[in-house]
Amino acid sequence: MSPSKDERKDSVSTASKEDKKKQKDEEELSEEDQHLKDELEMLVERLNEPGQQDNLYSKYLDSLKTFIKESTTSMTAVPKPLKFLMPHYPLLTEIYDKWSGDKSSNLVLQLADVLSVLAMTYSDDGKKDSLKYRLLASDDTIADWGHEYMRHLALEIGEAYQEQLGSEDDSVDRLVQLSLKIVPFFLKHNAEADAVDLLLEIESIDKLPEYVDENTFARVCLYMVSCVPLLAPPDDISFLNTAYTIYLAHNQLTQALSLAIKLDNNDLITKVFEVTNDELVHKQLSFMLSQHNSSFVYPGENEEIQSCISNVKLHDYFMYLVKELNLLDPKVPEDVYKSHLENAKFGLGNSGSIDSAKQNLAGAFVNAFLNFGYTTDKLIQTEESRKSWIYKTKGQGMLSTTASLGALHRWNISDGFQHLDDYTYSVDDEIRGGALLGIGIVSSNVHDDVEAAFALLQEYVTDPTKMFQTAAINGLGIAYAGSSNEDVMGLLLPMVSDTDVPIEVSSLAALALGHVFVGTCHGDITSSILQTLLERDVSELTNKYTRFMSLGLGLLYMGKTEQVEDVLETIEAIEHPISKTLKVLVNICAYAGTGNVLQIQSLLQMCAAKQQDTAAEEAKLAQSEEDQLKEEASGEAATATETDGTTNAATNAEPESMDVEMEDAEATSPKKEEEEDKQEDTEPDSEDGELYQAFAVLGLACIAMGEEIGQDMSLRHFSHLMHYGNALIKRAVPLAMGLVSASNPQMKVFDTLSRYSHDPDLEVAQNAIYAMGLVGAGTNNARLAQLLRQLASYYIKSADSLFMVRIAQGILHLGKGTLSLSPFSMQRSNISKVSLASLLTISVALLDPKSFILNDSTTETTHQLLYYLTPAIKPRMLVTLDEELNPIKVNVRVGQAVDVVGQAGKPKTITGWVTQSTPVLLNYGERAELESTDEYTALSHSLEGIVILKKNPDYVEEE
Repeated sequence: MSPSKDERKDSVSTASKEDKKKQKDEEELSEEDQHLKDELEMLVERLNEPGQQDNLYSKYLDSLKTFIKESTTSMTAVPKPLKFLMPHYPLLTEIYDKWSGDKSSNLVLQLADVLSVLAMTYSDDGKKDSLKYRLLASDDTIADWGHEYMRHLALEIGEAYQEQLGSEDDSVDRLVQLSLKIVPFFLKHNAEADAVDLLLEIESIDKLPEYVDENTFARVCLYMVSCVPLLAPPDDISFLNTAYTIYLAHNQLTQALSLAIKLDNNDLITKVFEVTNDELVHKQLSFMLSQHNSSFVYPGENEEIQSCISNVKLHDYFMYLVKELNLLDPKVPEDVYKSHLENAKFGLGNSGSIDSAKQNLAGAFVNAFLNFGYTTDKLIQTEESRKSWIYKTKGQGMLSTTASLGALHRWNISDGFQHLDDYTYSVDDEIRGGALLGIGIVSSNVHDDVEAAFALLQEYVTDPTKMFQTAAINGLGIAYAGSSNEDVMGLLLPMVSDTDVPIEVSSLAALALGHVFVGTCHGDITSSILQTLLERDVSELTNKYTRFMSLGLGLLYMGKTEQVEDVLETIEAIEHPISKTLKVLVNICAYAGTGNVLQIQSLLQMCAAKQQDTAAEEAKLAQSEEDQLKEEASGEAATATETDGTTNAATNAEPESMDVEMEDAEATSPKKEEEEDKQEDTEPDSEDGELYQAFAVLGLACIAMGEEIGQDMSLRHFSHLMHYGNALIKRAVPLAMGLVSASNPQMKVFDTLSRYSHDPDLEVAQNAIYAMGLVGAGTNNARLAQLLRQLASYYIKSADSLFMVRIAQGILHLGKGTLSLSPFSMQRSNISKVSLASLLTISVALLDPKSFILNDSTTETTHQLLYYLTPAIKPRMLVTLDEELNPIKVNVRVGQAVDVVGQAGKPKTITGWVTQSTPVLLNYGERAELESTDEYTALSHSLEGIVILKKNPDYVEEE
């Protein structure tokens, strides 16, 4: 069928347009460009002419290469020689095919070299011609073609490597060899990121150390460490190991130690110490380990270095800090409450009269948090006032109030034990129990050769009085958190495995062991906890305290990622709903701080899972009306037949038995109440959901906190869960938000929490209030303080909520603003397992605040669990020391940290800095630098915590 008149007209018009366009392009070429084009075309023609000598062909190829290399163009345009040669590319490939059979190898290599470059601009539909001809050309000329060619080649190598992986020929080896020719070029031309990415693609990152030098290692390692949160296992571990090797080779010991801590490998830490014999450097490394609550044992014989690791001198440096900041004067809770700023109608007098014992207990906690580590206070400073305040509380409140003395003397073992010693002989069991707990709090994270806390507490672990038992167990868990102390295990492990021990005591012993051996995967403790869970009666496993046994097991695998697989298989054998909770807890602890996306997705799916009841209702709604009516009719008929016989018998017997039943009911009412109380203890938390879903929400926070983008995304997830989740999930959301942002008061976070603090569900509101305190912990944030004062007025009639407000106010003003609950250290690069375990323990307890922190029971371990925060509390200070370890003053610049990964030159690492004299306080996200006078050099790469400065012998003071 011939084309119509219109179609012919269209084809003619399009053809004429193309001709015009070609003519226009030709006309637009300048005289110089036209000359270049003619030259190139002539060279291609000469190459295509048969019968010429090889040396002439070689000369033509050299000319082509020279034209391409010397072309100058903008970064956004294709070089003109490549543009003009593009139409001749097919012809040149044909020439190569002809030559490859009958020409000399040198000539063929030359042509392949040129074709490899031309193929970069020629669309080859995924054939990777650039790489193909590069492999056929000589490797010696690879560096002649510039950066853009190298990047294009690296891209094709990455794609080809994945395609050829597993092939039996040597193609993969050839790709690796070619890549190792490109890497030195990238490193030499400030493209460290490209070099690392290429080696990652070909799975040869371990070959990088031999190519870096003193000029490139810092930028390479910075990029590699920054990539780690974004990599999937095992690439993340290989990156850390490679960066560690590079740092060690270039004598950057503090950076190497930071990575060894991140890898949680004591052998690597030992290797860092063995690289140098400099005692001063060893002390600096020890201070870094102490900041991370490490249980590392110094391989040498110097006791002073071991004492640095054990935090023996931390109290002296902390007291130096507060003295320099003029914070020595003790404060009282009223300085925090500022009742005169609250509405006059809701004064402090009213709040105290509601439940004075509870408010006095809140005052004791606030006093402890406010004057934490200062050794002095006004509330319970003297013997008389101390005892009078203790007796203003009741039951377990007396225990917690006495234990608050331990918080006041934290890190100061000698004075702290002396103050608490009197109370261990008290006639009141609660006060004696509080003294035992206080002993544990005083010595938390401080370990000396004497181990006095263990000696004082061990006899009470097996005491028949349950109060002494639980106080001593919690005290040991707090005192030896992260220490991996075998003596503590020998003492507490029988309490876990003995099924005759009450489940409450057994669970607390498992929790204490979890804290002591956090992240060690200890086999004996693991098997004991699992064996206990298998042997215990089913009714005991529903007890509210079993969550702490589950948590104790999870803490053993903190940060161990794939090492939990065997344990998860064993948990499958437990035929009880608790197995689900166990699996979730172990998983979230194992991947805490990793930012693992797959784990986050699986946790979100758990949160979206619905209970059987709601799923059945939704299925019913999906049915047609006829089916529903049929089901209802059949159900009514069945129930009618069942009840016919029973109702007649009941009505006949009613008159005779009515009086007897009433008498029985009156007689057994106290027993019924006891049974109901027991039922409350054993009742699972699942009002509208299952307990594992609440743990999944906390898990989102634990996993996402290790990576900044993940943190921001998790906050969005939490808002969705708050809208669509069940009651238990909603209760966990504020706690998770607090965990993600501990001691980091972002406006968007605490404004959201402030909204949740007015939730109709009181338990959601109470958790939001605690989370507000956690978010601002130790920052004295004025906006948060104002919001909490308003909440104190709002909840004046609710004793429990007001108690939680007071706790939040105390945490907000932690150590008068000198302390922090952030689990991060070393410029946010490392996460402390001990700190995270402490924060997670309180969050788990607050999933049911009425049963634990807010419980007024006189017999149970309740609000004393709040002291599990102690191991996470650390000073947010920078103290500089001289070579004799005495504090010295130097000027430092403190500013907001700037991410300089991949930036050219030597960019500034802080912005908006202020020059201050040490000691100084560092806020979240701040970084300090020594003022550039060259008088001192710091032995640590990051100025935070305790830093030793070395005098520069070449320094000359300017006049």
